[in-house]
Amino acid sequence: MSPVAVAGLLSTIMAFTDAKSFILDKSHWMIYFMVMAMYPRFLITFNEDGEQVPVSVRVGQAVDTVGQAGKPRTISGFQTHSTPVRLAHTERAELATEEFFSYTHVLEGFAILAKNKGFEKEQADST
Repeated sequence: MSPVAVAGLLSTIMAFTDAKSFILDKSHWMIYFMVMAMYPRFLITFNEDGEQVPVSVRVGQAVDTVGQAGKPRTISGFQTHSTPVRLAHTERAELATEEFFSYTHVLEGFAILAKNKGFEKEQADST
């Protein structure tokens, strides 16, 4: 638990113990103490030099893949976005192409990516 988040929640709870004189009168700003407990989920990708790299990622509902054979999909009903992207509570992200690979298996927060040296872009036929 984050001590800052707990302090923000406790401050808000204490302000609501006497809501008539605190929250509903002159100290309505005390509701902003709850902001300290809020933490959005996001994904921002960086290269090995620490520069931000926009990468295509698939964002969709997380699927439990424990005990499944092969390389099962970890998400379903996905949409393709370019990083940075915000993730909902039940969503998970995975890289859309094999142009980069991640140093971590969980793509959340700040992810460091390395260029895949064996990646070749598909050429469009000009016929």
